Amino acid sequence: MGDDLIHDQNAGIERLLEIMRRLRDPDTGCPWDVEQTFQTIAPYTIEEAYEVADAIERQDWAELEGELGDLLLQSVYHTAIGEEAGHFSFQSVVTNISNKMVDRHPHVFGDESRDKSAEQQTRDWEAIKAAERAGRAQKGALDGVAMNLPALLRAVKLQKRAARVGFDWPETAHVIDKIKEEAAELVEARDTMGHEEMVDEMGDLLFVVANLARHLGVEPEEALRRTNAKFTRRFTAVEAALAERDKRPQDSTLEEMDALWDAVKAQEKAIRN
Repeated sequence: MGDDLIHDQNAGIERLLEIMRRLRDPDTGCPWDVEQTFQTIAPYTIEEAYEVADAIERQDWAELEGELGDLLLQSVYHTAIGEEAGHFSFQSVVTNISNKMVDRHPHVFGDESRDKSAEQQTRDWEAIKAAERAGRAQKGALDGVAMNLPALLRAVKLQKRAARVGFDWPETAHVIDKIKEEAAELVEARDTMGHEEMVDEMGDLLFVVANLARHLGVEPEEALRRTNAKFTRRFTAVEAALAERDKRPQDSTLEEMDALWDAVKAQEKAIRN
């Protein structure tokens, strides 16, 4: 039956689960797959999540289909390892998330009214999550914010948690003032202190910049990804312009590259307008 299921292209998730079981079989499976653990697979899981986000950003729907499959495989991989160790199974994971979604949406699956603003629904969601954390003996406001999140994303999550208990600047102007203060402290560290102090002050500055993004309703990860893409696009155009002159960046002056950069920016602005 196993081979029939593996080659049945209409078998859906059960086919994928069987493929993973066969790959992990200690006697007949793939030696690489058999050796993997939660810890060794985790970096691939993070990478696949970013590749999903990248496909969405580029609106490449065909590639997104493949990347979502890769991400799904990561869940199947972790649940297979968990099942072998007796921690949980794929079905228990599905049951857990299904129960969570039902519990967190009483206005859809229960008797609460759907006549709520998005803001009220967000507050209700956070109240339910806080109750869940209390049930897991997580008492502190910052408990449960994952350590391995990207630093910028984790900064925003920590700030949101603190803001819920009143630890937040009331106005954006206060955050901007703090950015100026932290920038001055970074300059002081550069001029009068050592490398470790500079690292600390740079972290403080980045943390406050993330806070400003939160106050402005901007996702800093998204904003930085967009700027990274913009920088890549413009620098590639500068390289192309230099190549037309039979030159490379390392053969050019900063002034020459700056002039080409400004020309690329002006061209982009003209196209937008």
